[in-house]
Amino acid sequence: MTEKVITTKKNGMAVMLITILVLIASIVGVIFGGIMMDEGESPVLFIASLIILCIGWLPLCGLRVLKPQEALVITLFGKYKGTLKGDGFYFINPFSSSFNPAAHTKLSQSGDVSTPSVLGAIATAGTNGAVNVDLTGNKISLKIMTLNNARQKINDCLGNPVEIGIAVTWRIVDTAKAVFNVDNYKEFLSLQCDSALRNVVRIYPYDVAPNVDTTGDGEADDGSLRGSSEVVADRIRKEIQARVDEAGIEIVEARITYLAYAPEIAAVMLQRQQASAIIDARKMIVDGAVGMVEMALDRLNKNNTVQLDEERKAAMVSNLLVVLCGNRDAQPIVNSGSLY
Repeated sequence: MTEKVITTKKNGMAVMLITILVLIASIVGVIFGGIMMDEGESPVLFIASLIILCIGWLPLCGLRVLKPQEALVITLFGKYKGTLKGDGFYFINPFSSSFNPAAHTKLSQSGDVSTPSVLGAIATAGTNGAVNVDLTGNKISLKIMTLNNARQKINDCLGNPVEIGIAVTWRIVDTAKAVFNVDNYKEFLSLQCDSALRNVVRIYPYDVAPNVDTTGDGEADDGSLRGSSEVVADRIRKEIQARVDEAGIEIVEARITYLAYAPEIAAVMLQRQQASAIIDARKMIVDGAVGMVEMALDRLNKNNTVQLDEERKAAMVSNLLVVLCGNRDAQPIVNSGSLY
């Protein structure tokens, strides 16, 4: 299905004015025709004006108003005739109809809101007794919209369950494909987002893990959901785009909005992260302490401040390491006797 854009129908104002004048003239003709019939003259004017009055309103059914970034897919007796794009006042065949299977589909995204009005609305009573008014009609929005996909629980490449949510910005670039190639392009997009997200998340670990290949080149790398969010988001966008091309949808951007371990393992993983942080901190403390001890011994030997044998050096190193690596402040002990 190829989109055909109709650009020669912006004459709605002229058709509306002419139709109104014709209807006014037909009303006047009915009045004068009735008077002439009462005077015994021919009823031709009355009958002709009455017929025009009965069918003269039909051109008003072909008037369409579009705002910027809106489109209308037109069909005539089941055949696709073209798409109206761009703001303006249009006149089309009164027997034509607009088609949009996703007009009343509501997802968790921008654009799917109900606007209250008192004219031409479709009102449905909700479970709480409130009335929701929908004026979206069959118009197709060409604006960039954001789909906030629901959080999903997915196992990463190590089998750990993680919860992840994404926000996808998208827009329609081919109205004919969006309307006729898929049953409902909004539901189709939502399902493809879910599927693409699962396929990509299963490739990456939550955090950096050894011996994991996330790029498919056969070599282990440092890719992860937490540390490579930009790469993962771009990969998700490309995966979704490949699936929705047939629906005439362009994926502008995909971003990770929520990422965490599933509740059943969150506490264990937190302990693991805390243990890893403690080990890294201790390693840094020990490295610093050893360096300080080496520096102290070198300075003492260089300046010949104190001559220490190996046993005393070992005792001094032990004491310094205890002081530098301890969790509590050292309690000083003053030695008032001989060194030996």
